[in-house]
Amino acid sequence: MAVDDRTKTELEAAAFRRLVKHLRERTDVQNIDLMNLAGFCRNCLSNWLKDAADAKGVTLTKEESREAIYGMPYEEWKSKHQREASPVQLETIKKTHPGH
Repeated sequence: MAVDDRTKTELEAAAFRRLVKHLRERTDVQNIDLMNLAGFCRNCLSNWLKDAADAKGVTLTKEESREAIYGMPYEEWKSKHQREASPVQLETIKKTHPGH
């Protein structure tokens, strides 16, 4: 598929927005599950967004980048949707992502 850079960026942005929308709707999927299965989570996405902003000289705080991904302040999302990790989840993340 040959597309110009602008179209490629637009397609990538659309895919990113769809992923974020999907993750906002799937509040049943915990970040630790995402980390254990895919190696990234909502927090990773917010960090990548902030890194991209920093690289472009755009001011974006950690809280703003998290709100852009979660669709609400991070602390609010945690209080509404985050459950305590099970022993199995914790053991898995220790094995797959030591020090995370």
